[in-house]
Amino acid sequence: MSAQPGIVFLEEWLKRKCINPDKFVTRKSNSSSARAIIQAWAELRGSLQNSSFSQRQLQSLRTLVDSQTSLHVADPQARLVLGILSSSNISLPYESYPLFFRLLYIWVRKASKPTAAIIDSAMDVLSNLFSSQFDSGNCHAFFSESVLLLGSFSFASSAFERTKTFCLDLLSRVFVEKRQVLGSFTELLPDVLAGVGYALSSSVTVHYVTILDSLFEIWGTKDGPHGNISHGLMILYLTDWVMSNLINFQFLDKVRIFLQETFGTSKENYTPFVVFMAAAGVLRAANRSTSSGVKLDIVSRIRTSAVVCMEALVSDLVSQALRFKELRNDSKNRLLLQCVSLALVRTGSFSSNSSFFVCLALALLTEMFPLPQLYESVFSSGRLKLNEVKEHVDSILFKEAGVITGIFCNQYLSADEENKNIVENFLWQYCQDVYFGYRQVALLLKGKANELLEVLEKIAESAFLMVVVFALAVTKHKLNSKFSQEMQMEVSLKILISFSCMEYFRHVRLPEYMETIRKVVATVNKNEYACTCFVNSMPSYSDLTNGPDQKSNYLWSKDEVQTARVLFYLRVIPTFIEYLPSLAFKNMIAPTVYLEHPNGKVAQASHSLFAAFMSMGKESEENDIASFKEQLVFHYIQRSLLGYPGITPFEGMASGVVGLVQHVPAGSPATYYCIQSLVDKANQLCFEANVSEADAWKRQQGEPEPSKKLLGLILRLVFLVDIQVLPKLMQLLAQLVTKLPQDAQDAVLNELYSQVANSDDVIRKPTLVSWLQSLSYLCAMGTHQNAASKESESEENPTLARVADPSSSVRLTAQL
Repeated sequence: MSAQPGIVFLEEWLKRKCINPDKFVTRKSNSSSARAIIQAWAELRGSLQNSSFSQRQLQSLRTLVDSQTSLHVADPQARLVLGILSSSNISLPYESYPLFFRLLYIWVRKASKPTAAIIDSAMDVLSNLFSSQFDSGNCHAFFSESVLLLGSFSFASSAFERTKTFCLDLLSRVFVEKRQVLGSFTELLPDVLAGVGYALSSSVTVHYVTILDSLFEIWGTKDGPHGNISHGLMILYLTDWVMSNLINFQFLDKVRIFLQETFGTSKENYTPFVVFMAAAGVLRAANRSTSSGVKLDIVSRIRTSAVVCMEALVSDLVSQALRFKELRNDSKNRLLLQCVSLALVRTGSFSSNSSFFVCLALALLTEMFPLPQLYESVFSSGRLKLNEVKEHVDSILFKEAGVITGIFCNQYLSADEENKNIVENFLWQYCQDVYFGYRQVALLLKGKANELLEVLEKIAESAFLMVVVFALAVTKHKLNSKFSQEMQMEVSLKILISFSCMEYFRHVRLPEYMETIRKVVATVNKNEYACTCFVNSMPSYSDLTNGPDQKSNYLWSKDEVQTARVLFYLRVIPTFIEYLPSLAFKNMIAPTVYLEHPNGKVAQASHSLFAAFMSMGKESEENDIASFKEQLVFHYIQRSLLGYPGITPFEGMASGVVGLVQHVPAGSPATYYCIQSLVDKANQLCFEANVSEADAWKRQQGEPEPSKKLLGLILRLVFLVDIQVLPKLMQLLAQLVTKLPQDAQDAVLNELYSQVANSDDVIRKPTLVSWLQSLSYLCAMGTHQNAASKESESEENPTLARVADPSSSVRLTAQL
């Protein structure tokens, strides 16, 4: 029996181990009741007694075979089957032979010790049948069941050696002559492979090389099956099972032949992916045998042979890939690439050869996350089909991508520097290809093929995770004293730019992401040149305002992919703004700041970046840069207030205003313009909000009115603007406050009283105290006059008219 006792029917186990077991016929389990099974056997006995075989007996035969998992075939029943097969008085339909073979197969696999005499009898019957029936009718099922049955007989421990030899004689002839059937009936492949696996595990060595050659050449023949990853996995597990048996049963001659024929010599008819997966299966068996006490020297030789073979195949594959730069049109190499990835998942890390590292990189970028190729298909004449992308997402390759990424990052540590650099460049270029490709695809498909876009985005999300994990491995390796500052700076820049390209797909919080960002930013901000390079990599104004496709109608605010990338820059740049030359900000950042972007996060980040730039004061700052800051204020205030309160976030604008009043030169016209614009906007908002209502300023529930927020900012500026601008601010604020209703005046005055009382500014506090007292008096006067206006028109009261009329600002200032 098998060295792995849980495996009764090898073909069923192989089906479960392949990717798509539904593509292969799986025997039903417990499909018939015990009564039906007893009745079926009775029908077969009646057939032998009556020397006839009808459709009723054929259906009984099917009932038994369909119950393979639960069915037990004893010796008497095996003799019954042989009696029917050997009877010259019964005319059997051709389709019944594979069913009878299956019953004998169930008997030999489930019997603890099959009777050798029955096996001998079976071989006599089978020999006669093969001579008379093999070439008649549709032979594909006859062929597969024959190979399965002959292999299982040769593997039976109780069978005589001469019987096993005869089985293998017959099997090798059948297999060699009829194997082309598998090209048209690939669903039979698990049964045939299982039969071959039993034969290769037999204690007899006859025809061993012939069977091995036939197995490894199937996919290379003209009419053979078209290889796929399911076939590769079945080969891996089949050779694992076979080698485990040979090692555990101490069939060392067969082990030597297997290794020599499969890995020791180069045979052009052997298919590379089959050889590689066979080597992976051998490696699995060797790793398992190491822990089971088998002689270490034997296991070591087995393991070495497998690893050497796998390294040679992968090195050749990588050499071709790097030389020709393209594998997508080479189906054989693509299949080998896929098999290498899954084999490493199934066997674990076993080699420090850098070729495996490069191979995994190619597999991840072209097979697991083939986004550039998918984007290209969207624009090609054939167009990309939704079901094709869904099939990829459901494939074993995509599902195993996380594990493969982990192995890939571990391989990075042991790879040589040359291959590390090659793979890093692959990854960074891939990120840019994904960004530019997805921008075009999103603009094309949004609103037209949203489901396809969602599936593509799902692949890109997984690709983002892969990029982040790999980037962290790179930073841990290269951002240290072993490498020059130039190298560290270059790596950090490439990681930042790559992250910006993949930012749109960052939908989860990743500790690895934040850790990598901190490491690379700490490297970049030490160098003014690096800061400038990063800023210069930001999409230009032309890129932002013009779509990737000039033929389509493009609206920059709807380009979410590009917006996400710019948001990344807006968040990262403030972390090293103090090291950034002002000229770089002027030439690259200022034209592209998204002050009026409808996305709140983007607008907020834009204002924060402006505030950070304004606070970036340098003692030796050049006059033209200082002048540029002042010029930028006019643009900033104009655009900010234009979008307030609709688009402009108040917190962002407040931080920008505070930053500019504190860092532009004292008495700057920019500051005057800022406070004048703020007061004008507050006047407008107060009028629009109808704040003259009696209870308008008493409401405390919910978010404060935009007018109240803006007025609070103006009050805050009283203690922030330079002393030269303060009188103008006091004048404008007095005009604004005296026009407010009583409730609003009380609220503003109370706030001012509180701020002045808590202020430690000994320079402006005396002036503010006097001004506040005068303002309080004017507000009180206005209140009394307001009461009197119930009996007379307000224009008859000159004092109130002076307070409310902006043209009286000079006299008002004199009073204060």
